Parts: sequence; C-alpha cells; structure tokens
Amino acid sequence: MTSLHISNADARRLFLDRHALTERPGHPLDEAHVLALIRKLGFVQLDSVNAVERAHHMILFSRGQGYTRDLLHTLHHDHAALFEHWTHDASLVPIEFYPHWHHRFRAAKERLKHPAWQQRLGPDGDKTIRRVRAHIRKHGPSMARDFEDKGGGGWWGWGPSKTALEFLWRSGELAIPRRDGFEKVYDLAEKVIPAEQRIARPTRKQTIDWACRAALERLGIATPQELAAFFALIDIAEAKEWAKAALKRKDILEVAVAGADGGVKPALSLPDIETHMKTLKDLHETARFLSPFDPVIRDRKRTLRLFGFDYTIEIFVPEKKRRYGYYVLPILEGDRFVGRADLKAHRAESRLEVKGLWLEPGVKLDKARKTAIESALDELGRFTGTTRVDAGAPLRRARAG
Repeated sequence: MTSLHISNADARRLFLDRHALTERPGHPLDEAHVLALIRKLGFVQLDSVNAVERAHHMILFSRGQGYTRDLLHTLHHDHAALFEHWTHDASLVPIEFYPHWHHRFRAAKERLKHPAWQQRLGPDGDKTIRRVRAHIRKHGPSMARDFEDKGGGGWWGWGPSKTALEFLWRSGELAIPRRDGFEKVYDLAEKVIPAEQRIARPTRKQTIDWACRAALERLGIATPQELAAFFALIDIAEAKEWAKAALKRKDILEVAVAGADGGVKPALSLPDIETHMKTLKDLHETARFLSPFDPVIRDRKRTLRLFGFDYTIEIFVPEKKRRYGYYVLPILEGDRFVGRADLKAHRAESRLEVKGLWLEPGVKLDKARKTAIESALDELGRFTGTTRVDAGAPLRRARAG
C-alpha cells in the first residue's frame, strides 16, 4: 500500500536534482568536482559519435560549463579514480564500485562458450587467448592495431586478437587504463586496478543490495525494473525480491508518482524522501543542451512518463525516415524539456551549425527563451571549438511542435 503521493512537479525536481541538473551550469570544475559529479551520477557513458561532442564530455559539460576534457582523462589515466567497463553501455565508473563487477566478469567467462565468440576467435580460440595474454605480459599496454590479424564483417570488424582482447577485458583479466583517440588501450588488470578493489569479492546478495540502493539513491524514485537497469549488474527478478524484503524491513517506501499526463504509477524511494524534497533548491531556468546519451533521458519511457517528452535518437534511422535529424540534442529549461535541435560541429570551419530547431507543444520562442537558447549555443560552441554559431534561420523558423 502506497503511503506517499508525489506530484509530477516534485518528481521532476527530485529526479533532476539527483542528476545534478538543478544548478546553473556556469560554475568552474576541477578534478575533485568532476569525480564527485561522476560519483553522484553513478557513471558516465562513453560514446564515439563526435557530431557535436562525445557523450562523456557533453554529459559533464552540461552540468558545469567550466569542465575541460583533460579532467576526465586525468581521473581515469593518471589517478585511476575511474575504471572503464559496461553498465548498460561502455562507461567510466568510480573505482570503488569495481568489486561488484566481479559478478559480471564471471558471467563473461561463461559466454566464451557462445558460438559467436568461438567463431570470432578462430579455429583455436584458446591458443589465440594465450597468445594475446602473453603479448601483453611481455609488451605492456596494447591496442588491437598492435596485432596483425584484422577482422571483417560483423562485430565491428573484430579479428581473433581483438576478440581475445575484448574477452579478457570483459572477464576482468585486462583493464582499460586509457584510450588513444577513442581506441581502447588494454593492460593487465593487476597493473591498472588497485589491489583493494581487485581482491574484494562481495557475495551476490551483497552486490544485489548495493546495486539496488546505489541506483535508488541516484534516481530518487524508481521501479524495480529501473533499479535493475541502472548498472545492469542484476536482473529484474533479483531487484523485485530485494524490494520485497526491503519494504518488509521498512528500509524503503512505496510511493505513488504522478506522471506528466496525470496518471499515477507506484515506485520505490528511500525513507527520507520527504525530508530531502523539502531541501531541494529552486530550479534555474537556464537553457542547456543535453547529450542524446545523457543519463536523465537514457530511459525513454521514463522520460515520457515524467516529463511528457518523447525522444528517440535517430542515428540508426535511414535519413529519409528521420523525423528530426541525425544528432538531435534535447533542450532542458528548468524542470521541462522545451525543444530539441539538430546540431553539427564543423571544426575545420570553427562553425556550429543548427540544422533544425523544434519547440515542444505549447512552448513559444519569446525574447527571453530565444536569448537563453542563443546563450547556450554560444557556450556549446566555445566548448566544441566552433565559436561561430550558425543558427539564424532555424531560430526564425522555430515553432511549437
């Protein structure tokens, strides 16, 4: 039985606060700030698409315009404060979370038996793995280009050696100390991951409890499905069983959350949710562009339910079938999404092109909003090195969707 009703306005404020999107983005950041921010978010997704800015940098820039790319590199490469592995996708994760990935490593070892892995490893997969392992032990940090065999076709053109590198990384024997450009550099985990994190072996029960609590802390309100999906370390059945036991112990609450359409859906929260909501700061109405891979919109159904914002990334949609464009960034203003823009950074020309801009239903491009969007574009242009913003025509054409 639900004991607390949370309005849609409060749910949005709480959710955005947990995602570090309630304060002005113009403040400076240093290494400590960036690490604290990633810990608050839980991880930052990596992505290679550079149409405007790579996802990991854009996610952090959206929360602090004083962010510089070297800060993330330093935290990952120089300080080993972060490690790279999978959540729902490739991500940089705080190093103290590493012990809980041992369960994922064991599962990856089991998947070596899958025909797809066996086919890519070649006729003698065990020999390929031994050869790659020996190469790294002898030569140290290595990339796929350091091996002669090249792949083709599916699996992104992986050859046997690249497949072996990925298997050894996914199963925890190797780690990624850095990337060269965007290409992974592999090394022995013992040389990259601090011993304390490598040696620790939480039980499955401990990891389920950690994954659910850590996800709930970072989401504020969530369903068991959303808890399981957050780090993608546990399955839905495990999250449901955890929630059932935690509710019985009164470690969490069941709440009723109002959606943007007025509908109400049950969810879970920590017991101090009311106290926390009373401490939430007023939202700044600053316009900011978010990466298509931003964690606040990662779950499209949740984004639609909470914000009434229907978003789909169309990178893999054939050009003629796209509704908006190849790389469309949502525009967040306060606690609502007011529009979206198809952007392209032409770095050789130092030009940020606004290929299209669409406002949400009922949103008008008044003078204040136009100024806010132009300011956000200027800041994004500065960050991406495209200081000439080409936005005149799309802004003039912008209408409520």
